[in-house]
Amino acid sequence: MLLLMSNGMITPAKAAAIRKKSVLRFAVTSDGHYGENNTPFEANFSTITSALNTFHAASPIDFCVFNGDIIHNNPAFLLPASKAIGQCSMPVYVTKGNHDMVNREVWNQTWNMDINHDVVLGDNVLLLGTTADEKGKYLCPDQDWFAAKLKTYKDARNVFIFLHITPVKWTTHAIDCPSFQKLLHSAKNVRAVFNGHDHDQDGIKFLDNIPFLFDGHFGGSWGTAYRGFRIVELQEDNSLLTYMMDPFQKLAELSIYRQNALPE
Repeated sequence: MLLLMSNGMITPAKAAAIRKKSVLRFAVTSDGHYGENNTPFEANFSTITSALNTFHAASPIDFCVFNGDIIHNNPAFLLPASKAIGQCSMPVYVTKGNHDMVNREVWNQTWNMDINHDVVLGDNVLLLGTTADEKGKYLCPDQDWFAAKLKTYKDARNVFIFLHITPVKWTTHAIDCPSFQKLLHSAKNVRAVFNGHDHDQDGIKFLDNIPFLFDGHFGGSWGTAYRGFRIVELQEDNSLLTYMMDPFQKLAELSIYRQNALPE
């Protein structure tokens, strides 16, 4: 079933009416928990990389974000986890979650990217930030870093933000970050925020007109009944077409418009 989401309202819509040519297509997956006891973590990583590569071969994606909790606590798991993720055939970016208990230097050396980093893809920008310290303490996103980057990229068409822990207290495991929420409201080009952490969440919530998209989990011992990833397609009219993969089967599609992005 295909749904049209506009300003948080959900109504039936025909696929032909909203499907446009994708100008950017990417995947988001979270919570692999490599090394967690009594879980088939090696198999989970093998399955997700295989599913991503299968999708990519049929419908090329520009990148995939592994959005936190790549490992489960023990820093010794980081290298084998990174090697497993290295089997992906598309560019990969990562964020640091509360179970990624390594210091900043080790994280940077492993991934060749900082715990807070930005990526420019044409007129679209990715801002990827940490939401936990080395010991796993929950943190609000780095306010100063994000404020500086949003100022730098104020003229970008879209800014996509990736954070492991949700900075709005919608869920049991979220953290409330009112200052960060206010910062998001001040930036007119924040197109969407992506969160992991809440393994049982694979839907969309709205902070006014900013969509926050969850993607369940691909590992770990709890969460949604399936382990998969989210696909996001930026359309020519600047709407977003998004759906979950299960991980080889496509689930329901949603098209998300922002009020200032509606087609003429």
